[in-house]
Amino acid sequence: MHLQQAAARAGVLRREIERHNHAYYVLDAPTIPDAEYDKLFCELQALETEHPQLISTDSPTQRVGGKPLPEFSPVRHAVPMLSIRTETDTEPSGARAFDTRVRRELGLGEADPAVEYAVELKFDGLAINLRYEHGVLVQAATRGDGETGEDVTQNIRTVHRIPLRLHGCAPPVLEVRGEVFMSRPDFERYNAKQRALGRATLVNPRNGAAGSIRQLDPAMAAERPLSFYAYGLGEVRGWDLPATHSAVLDALAGCGMPVCEHRAVVQGADGLIAFHARIREARDALPFDIDGVVYKVNSLALQQRLGFVTREPRWAVAHKYPAEEALTTVEAIELQVGRTGAITPVARLAPVFVGGVTVTNATLHNEGEARRKDVRIGDTVIVRRAGDVIPEVVSVVIERRPMKDLVHPLHPPFALPKTCPVCRSAVECPEDEAIARCTGGLFCPAQRKGALLHFASRRAMDIEGLGDKLVDQLVDNAIVKTPADLYKLGLLAMANLERMAEKSAANILAAIEKSKTTTLARFIFALGIRNVGEATAKDLARHFGNLDAVMDADVDRLQQVPDVGPIVAASIARFFAEPHNVEVIEQLRAAGVSWSDGAPSAVANSPIAGKTFVLTGTLPTLTRDEAKDMIEVLGGKVAGSVSKKTDYVVAGAEAGSKLDKAQALGVTILDESQLRELLEK
Repeated sequence: MHLQQAAARAGVLRREIERHNHAYYVLDAPTIPDAEYDKLFCELQALETEHPQLISTDSPTQRVGGKPLPEFSPVRHAVPMLSIRTETDTEPSGARAFDTRVRRELGLGEADPAVEYAVELKFDGLAINLRYEHGVLVQAATRGDGETGEDVTQNIRTVHRIPLRLHGCAPPVLEVRGEVFMSRPDFERYNAKQRALGRATLVNPRNGAAGSIRQLDPAMAAERPLSFYAYGLGEVRGWDLPATHSAVLDALAGCGMPVCEHRAVVQGADGLIAFHARIREARDALPFDIDGVVYKVNSLALQQRLGFVTREPRWAVAHKYPAEEALTTVEAIELQVGRTGAITPVARLAPVFVGGVTVTNATLHNEGEARRKDVRIGDTVIVRRAGDVIPEVVSVVIERRPMKDLVHPLHPPFALPKTCPVCRSAVECPEDEAIARCTGGLFCPAQRKGALLHFASRRAMDIEGLGDKLVDQLVDNAIVKTPADLYKLGLLAMANLERMAEKSAANILAAIEKSKTTTLARFIFALGIRNVGEATAKDLARHFGNLDAVMDADVDRLQQVPDVGPIVAASIARFFAEPHNVEVIEQLRAAGVSWSDGAPSAVANSPIAGKTFVLTGTLPTLTRDEAKDMIEVLGGKVAGSVSKKTDYVVAGAEAGSKLDKAQALGVTILDESQLRELLEK
C-alpha cells in the first residue's frame, strides 16, 4: 500500500479503534465483538510496521508502553495542583460548617438565597494532570508536592479510559485533572490471576493504582487494570470556560473524558447533607473505593472571589466518611467452622474503631492467605472494614513484630491443624480448592449450627427469631440435629430453654409454622447445597419445575441449566446422592413443608423471559426484594447497573444516576404500576 493510502487508512483505523475504546472502557457499552476489534488493531499495527513514519503519539498501538525508564523526570505544573481542605467531622454538621464559612466569606446574610454547589465523589487513587495540546495527550504528571510532579506519560498511555486524543476538542492547551484508580472487581481479578501464577499480589486498590503509575517499566503498568475519572482543570489556553464547575465536567465528558456519573448540583447545606447521606448508603455498592465526597462552589466567578487560604481553596472541601482502615494488634488466631465444613482462620484483635463500628475480629480467609500475609499473634496489622463486609486483615506492619531477638520472631507462622477444632474429625484440603474442610458433616456441631442458621435465613425459609443464640441452645442441648427437627419442636421444650419466655417461644413456633409454605427456589437454597447460591437455586427451580426432577438429574442434565458448570453440577449430584440428605427432605415433606413448584412453561411463555432489569429508587409498595422475586419467577434477570444490554429500568422515588444513564442509552423505563402490568401479561 502506498504511503498516502496507508496514512489515510491509518487515520480511519485510529478513529474507529478509539471510538470502540470509548464505548467499551468509558460507556460500558461494547459496540463490536472482541475478535472484530482485534482485527482492526492488528491492521493498524501492520500499517505502522510497514510505514514507521505513520506512528503518532495518539495512536492506540502506543498504549502498550515503551522502554523502561531509569527514573521519572520532574514536571513543573503550570497551575499548581493544590490539595483541598478535609472536613474530618463526618456528621451533617461538617457540611453545615463549610456552607457557613462560604456564606460568611461571600458576605451573605440569612435572607440571601442558598449557595449553589457542585458535589462529587472523593476517589481513593492517585491524582494526575493530563496535558493536551491541540487535542493530543502530550504529557501526564503526578501531583508531587503540588508545584512539581513526576512525568508518568508512558504509563498513563496504557490506561485505556484516558483518550490519547480529545473528541472534537483541540484547543492549544487543555490540562485535565483527575484520579487514576483501580476498581474493586479489577483488583480482585488481578490478584486472583497473580496468585494462580504464584506471583506477588497487590495490597489494596489504592496502592495498586499508585504503584502501577509509578512503575519505571511501562510494560508492567500496562498489565494493571487501571481506570480514570476527570474532576477539574489545570492550565487552559484557547478553550471557552463554562460559567460553572458542573458545566466544565459536562464539557469534558463531551470531549470524550470519563467523568463519574455520581455527581449533582445542589442548593445550600441541606443539599450537601442529602448528597453525603445518599452516597454513604450507596458507597458499598460502588465498584471503586471512595473515602468521602467533595463539595465545590459551582460558580467559577464565585470561586475566584473566594480565592485561597494557605494553599487551599476556600470554595471547596472534602467531607469524609468514617475511616475504613485502622491499626490494631492480633491477640490470637482462632478457627471457625462453617456450615459446609470450611475452616476459616480468624484474627482476634485488640478492639479498634473502624468503618463506624468497633471491630474485635477479622477474617484471614484461608490458610494460604494467612501464610501469604504472614499474620502472627502479637503482630500490628492494618484492618479494613467497608460497610457490611466482614472485617479483614489487609497486611502486617513487619517493623512492629514482637521478636525474641534481632533475627527470630516471638511467635511461629500460622499452621492449620490436622483435625477439626470442634469435632476432631479429619481436615481435608482438596487440591482444586484454597479452603480446608472438616469431614465431620452434620456430626460436627459447628456445621449443624451453620446449616440451621442458613436454613432459617431471610432469603431461605425466613424463620424470624431463629438466631445464633437460640440455635446454639437447640444444638448444644441435642434438641435439634437436622432442619426437619425444627418442625417437631413443641412449646414446652422451647419455653424450658434458658432465657426463653413462653410468649417468645410461641412467636418462634408461629414463625416456624409460617415457613412451611415457601417456593421451590427458596427451599433448594435453604438446603445449603455447596456451591448453590440464591441465583442458582432459582435457575434450578425454573429449569426443572419440581424438586423430584432436580433430585433425579445426573451431572449431564444439571449442566443444561444456565450458568451451572461441572463443579456446581457435581456438588448438586453429590448432595442428592447422600441418603441422609434425602431422608431430611422426606422428613420435611412429612412435617408439612410444601412449596409452589417452578413453572417452566409459564417462564417460556413469559414476555420477560431472558430480559434484564435494573431496579433504582424507592417503589411505592414493593420492596427491592419483592420486585426482584416477581421478575425472576417469570424468567427475568435483575442486574445492579445499567448498560446497553439492559432491557428495562424500574424507577421509583429518588432514582438517581441509573435513571439518567437509562435515559441516555434509550432503555425502556417503567414505574411500579407499569412493571405490574408487564408481569401480569
